[in-house]
Amino acid sequence: MHDAPIRAVSFDFGQTLASLDASMLLTKLVRRGMRADVGHLERALPVAWAAYDAAVRAGIAGHPWKLFMRTLLEEARCEPASAVDAAVDFLWDDQPTANLWRRPIAGMIELCRELKSDGMRIGILTNSEGRAAELVAELGWAGIFDTVVDSGRVGVEKPDPRIFAMMAEQLEHPQNEIVHVGDSLGADVKGAVRAGMRAVWFGGRAADAPEGVLVCAAATDLREALAALRAGT
Repeated sequence: MHDAPIRAVSFDFGQTLASLDASMLLTKLVRRGMRADVGHLERALPVAWAAYDAAVRAGIAGHPWKLFMRTLLEEARCEPASAVDAAVDFLWDDQPTANLWRRPIAGMIELCRELKSDGMRIGILTNSEGRAAELVAELGWAGIFDTVVDSGRVGVEKPDPRIFAMMAEQLEHPQNEIVHVGDSLGADVKGAVRAGMRAVWFGGRAADAPEGVLVCAAATDLREALAALRAGT
């Protein structure tokens, strides 16, 4: 049931709090002798995320990070094409020490600080490689969040209800008092709803949103949506 006002907020990390740094990705590719263009990488991101989300909805086992990255490099016409698979493997191995998702999304961390100062419990729930907490600390955000639940650490990934239950336990609120905010329809939105949380689809399409799911395009929209949910309206 979703009658109670929300008391805690769970945030996805990638494409919700921080986006992929295409310039950093380009630097890594060039160092490996590949040719790429930052504009092509940026424009290829929606196609890569669509492939990622389709894999999640299809229930493909394992975190589809490599599928996302391979689609991104191929769609961006990185050359030589024969080096793409090796580059994807390298980028995956390099993630724990030089994570590509580090470009803050406008207004989101400021919103998180506001929620924290208002006494809300907030956390990060991410499908990642096991070092999300270290990245959050590196970015200077550790003091904002009460917890970071990382699939690479806990051994289960969104949309599995068990990882949402872990977040609820860490936030010390029942699922029906938590809203999860994320960009993936399959992993974040449907996963949260299935687990008994409310959901906000960040950057999603209203026409494709499940019933009862709010859609927000930016931090300003999200601030208003969360205020309404906190008030129980």
